[in-house]
Amino acid sequence: MAENKQECCGTPYKTTCGGQALIEGILMQGPDKRCIVVRKPDGALEVKTEDTPERPAFWKIPFFRGVYTFVMSLYNGMKALMYSAEVSGMEDEEDAEPGKFEQWLSRHVSSDGMMRIMLTVSVLLGVGLALVLFIFLPSFIVGVVNAVVPGGIGLWAMGILEGVLKAAIFVGYLFLCSRMKEIHRVFCYHGAEHKTIFCYENGLPLTVENVRWQPRHHPRCGTSFLFVVIIISIVLSVALFTPLEISNVWLRMALHLLLLPVVMGVTYEFNRFVGRHENILCRVLRAPGLWMQNFTTFEPDDSMIEVGIRALQEVLPEEKGKDRW
Repeated sequence: MAENKQECCGTPYKTTCGGQALIEGILMQGPDKRCIVVRKPDGALEVKTEDTPERPAFWKIPFFRGVYTFVMSLYNGMKALMYSAEVSGMEDEEDAEPGKFEQWLSRHVSSDGMMRIMLTVSVLLGVGLALVLFIFLPSFIVGVVNAVVPGGIGLWAMGILEGVLKAAIFVGYLFLCSRMKEIHRVFCYHGAEHKTIFCYENGLPLTVENVRWQPRHHPRCGTSFLFVVIIISIVLSVALFTPLEISNVWLRMALHLLLLPVVMGVTYEFNRFVGRHENILCRVLRAPGLWMQNFTTFEPDDSMIEVGIRALQEVLPEEKGKDRW
């Protein structure tokens, strides 16, 4: 159990500590430690804390650090999600008979090897689904429309229509996910994570009572990051594809893939900038991402808040102010 001496930052400021909602739990990361807290079926908390590896030297280089952070967040997030599914009891299927392939794997692959295989497959499937939904599908639909309309719709219209489709698919995807019972609970834990961070940033002791009335929309949320990714990809595609007169649908798809690291790097720097400032311009730029959190955060119950508090307590640095944004 983390000591109570670090339960508040004393005075309001922004922290680099942040997390991710899991199945019946929360992943929280600070400057030195990463912690997963999951509510087990018996109501007890499973706590797993580990030191975070040192960042590579190039992390200080703008744009490169954005790509690195995104990749590592995806990897660690998927790993934590699988762990939470196991601890929470979601994977318990005592009555189900393992298939022949699963039996073969259990005989020939170690448990650690099995975990690495499952993690790799999960990451590949997740990335593949994202590419299909937000890159290939919009470009394909725009290509069909451009081919069907006599004389085509024009390069500007192609870029704008691609952007509208990406935004619509993203919003629709989040809306449908939020309607699923299991995902809804995950999004409640997302709200608990935000509320806990806000309580700490406001300089208040981390108690359920203090956390409960905090806002659930946080300006430095991953949902905002993903939404900005879409916006920046729209701007870049219109700015580049139109002057170069690129209308071939397959070439547009390939260039979207090539531009993805650039988009990630630009988005990361954009979020760092608007997250550090509180002027009118930055508040306006943050507004769309905050609105998107209406689909990805919901009000948590007290048991979820307890998970958020424990997770944050575990990763707060011993050196006061080390986690300052």
